[in-house]
Amino acid sequence: MAAEVLLESQLRLVFDMGLDEKGKQIFKRKNYNNIKTSATADQLLQAAQAIGSLQTETLAFVERNDTNQITE
Repeated sequence: MAAEVLLESQLRLVFDMGLDEKGKQIFKRKNYNNIKTSATADQLLQAAQAIGSLQTETLAFVERNDTNQITE
């Protein structure tokens, strides 16, 4: 049976930058590496909101990107 091991996590904040000349939504992404793999979704959201409050752009949404190793 395969096993999955969580190696690292990345926190991505996505900011709303408004609309382009064609009316399409523009987003700007900021990535934060070396996030504790044990961090919960609530903890990451709280951190993202704190960081987002320091920005001039509006925080649109928050993503977590995990890197896993799959072995036998």
